[in-house]
Amino acid sequence: MTTPSRRPLQGFGQQLGRLQRLAQPYFLPVEESRSWQFLLLVVALLVVVVGVTLLLLTAAVQISGALIPNLQERFLPGIPERVDAIWSGWIGPLVSGFTLVGGGCFVAFRSKLRQGRWLPWLLLGVIALLILVINGINVGISFIARNIENALVGYDESSFWKIVAIYAFCLVLALPIRAIQSYLIPKVGLMWRRWLSSRLLGRYLSNRAYYVLNPNDENASDIDNPDQRISDDTRSFTITSLSVLVEVISALLTFLSFIIVLWTINGRLALLLLVYSVVGTGLIVFASRKLVSLNYQQLKLEADFRYGLVHIRDNAESIAFYGGEGQEGKEANRRLDGAIQNYNRLIVWEALISVIQRSYDYFSRFLPWLVIAPIYFAKEVDFGVFGQASIAFSQVLFSVSYIVNNIDRLAAFSASISRLEGFQGRVDEISAQRDDGPQASGSATQITESNRLLLKGVDLVPPFSDRVLIQDLNLSLEPRQRLLVVGPSGCGKTSFLRLVSGLWPVQGDGEIQRPATGDLLFIPQKPYMLLGSLREQLAYPLESDRFADDQFRAVLAEACLPDLLNRYPDLDVKQDWPRLLSLGEQQRLAFARLLLNAPQMVVLDEATSALDVATERHLYELLCRREMSFISVGHRPTLTEFHDTVLELDGKGGWRLLPAAGYEFGRV
Repeated sequence: MTTPSRRPLQGFGQQLGRLQRLAQPYFLPVEESRSWQFLLLVVALLVVVVGVTLLLLTAAVQISGALIPNLQERFLPGIPERVDAIWSGWIGPLVSGFTLVGGGCFVAFRSKLRQGRWLPWLLLGVIALLILVINGINVGISFIARNIENALVGYDESSFWKIVAIYAFCLVLALPIRAIQSYLIPKVGLMWRRWLSSRLLGRYLSNRAYYVLNPNDENASDIDNPDQRISDDTRSFTITSLSVLVEVISALLTFLSFIIVLWTINGRLALLLLVYSVVGTGLIVFASRKLVSLNYQQLKLEADFRYGLVHIRDNAESIAFYGGEGQEGKEANRRLDGAIQNYNRLIVWEALISVIQRSYDYFSRFLPWLVIAPIYFAKEVDFGVFGQASIAFSQVLFSVSYIVNNIDRLAAFSASISRLEGFQGRVDEISAQRDDGPQASGSATQITESNRLLLKGVDLVPPFSDRVLIQDLNLSLEPRQRLLVVGPSGCGKTSFLRLVSGLWPVQGDGEIQRPATGDLLFIPQKPYMLLGSLREQLAYPLESDRFADDQFRAVLAEACLPDLLNRYPDLDVKQDWPRLLSLGEQQRLAFARLLLNAPQMVVLDEATSALDVATERHLYELLCRREMSFISVGHRPTLTEFHDTVLELDGKGGWRLLPAAGYEFGRV
């Protein structure tokens, strides 16, 4: 049994694992490496950056001393001597050795850093280098502040202006470095977002994961709003990840640099700071655990509310015909109320944590005085120590209090990690199941590709259900044969078409042969209209450049849509087609699309329900002249003359195959 003290650590470990599974693939392929290799490269990068920084500092000192000797005396007092001491002692050779080892790690992993993966490592190295340089400048500024105060107390005007000039030089040096850093961090985040979004989008659209993750019941799946996870969560994750990484590295460097400065002033002050920061951080972390779950829920509720508004926009005409504004407003307000109520709880916890944070900050301001004042009055240190100690104390406190100062942001970041990694894991799971075949889901049904449709001993069971719609189905549809599916409402007609099209998984034993995906086209009652031009609508799902303009015009004429060309003579025009075209026009456009694609087999789910009998006859005759095999679901008696066989379903799992000639509707 897990003890309460272990649960936070266990949760933290799980979150780190999720973060690694999301972050590592961009920098190092997960499939070809292990987690310790990724961490090794991170450490190697930091080691190389430290070594390069030391080499650059040495080169800058040597070059400035050779070209402008007065520059070192005025703006770099004592720096050349310190650099010489580093190289004359053991530190310089040790850093050089570690730098060579770090570079060797990247050389050893060069085969895995292909496909442009070396570029983000290089940019991260540049960012870390800039952080290190800025941190060094900040340490120098703390000594400058100390000397300025001592010069003021001693009324030493010449020294004062000299030190002010050094301070101005440091500021001029730091500004462009800050500017480059401010550009590189979001730039790397943008590159990462492009890669991660494309990767997730590709997996979402492969193996029909988008279909599996889109149940009719919004509560039936733990992966809600996949569109938001690919867009908003990916953007937030990549930007925040880099910001947090840079801030953590900066905090570590700041801590190491200024704790040494603080220790040289007074060891007791350094210890007091550590104890104070550890206790304060622990208190904040404990109080903020609720923020993670509240932020996670807020992301979901906000996405649900936004989806409800998009649904109203997409169905504006239908809502207007029904006069359903009241009902739509009630549902939209229900979703809004959920988001508001959760946010109310969120701001209560954020306010509580804000009070703790401010108290933590206020009490920290006079702690250096309590320690420095006694030794100053004892004349053990100069007055400038007050200013330097305050700067060093605040820098160290800021670095060790990173969690305290960013707890609400880290909570939101943790929630986005959970949502995004959960989505990635789910689509990977779907891909693995599809790649392993039907046996992965416990089915022994053999599925093969063929130019005909064969179902032998197949049971039709909806996903996540035990209800058998059709039991032990056996039928064969040879090329150029046609099947009409009939039965009462809810008997499984459309479900049968989903099975034939490969949308639903197969359960139990049996055998299925069916055309490949590209040779089988499904046309629903309400055809799909993509976001694109008229040319792209007609060619879908093929590329539009495969067809000439004359072919597009010819199929539109064959599908009884010549007026569409008169209204939109430019085939590249982009419109809101579902809104502009009536359902009958959309169904005829779908038949034009079918004629262009010319598949071996067509599945028609009441695809002519909005058309008159004469137009329906014309379109079916077109399919017959093209010698296409097709399966239709329909309720009109006139359909029988275009089919060879009728599959009659009784809604209780039973079925019959009957000749289409002479079949009478209404028998079931």
